[in-house]
Amino acid sequence: MKLVLDGEERNIIGPRVKAARLKNKLTQKELSTKLETLAVYIDRASISKLEQQKRIIIDIELLALSQVLNVSVNWLLGLEKQ
Repeated sequence: MKLVLDGEERNIIGPRVKAARLKNKLTQKELSTKLETLAVYIDRASISKLEQQKRIIIDIELLALSQVLNVSVNWLLGLEKQ
C-alpha cells in the first residue's frame, strides 16, 4: 500500500521535537540514547529527519519522545500550548 501525502512533510511534530530537545539542552545523539532506555531505537540521523519533517513517526516513538522530552503527546501534536 502506497502512502499518499499532499505535501513533502511526513509528520507534524518535527519542529516541536526540536524545540523541546533544545529546551532540554539535548543533542540529537543524547536524545537517541535516552530513547534507547525506553527500547525505542531512533538514531541521530533519523532524529534529524524527524525534526525536518522528512520521516514518518509511529505511535510508540511519539509516546517515548513525549516522555523523554517532558512534554505531552497533545503538545507535540500541536493540540495544546505549553
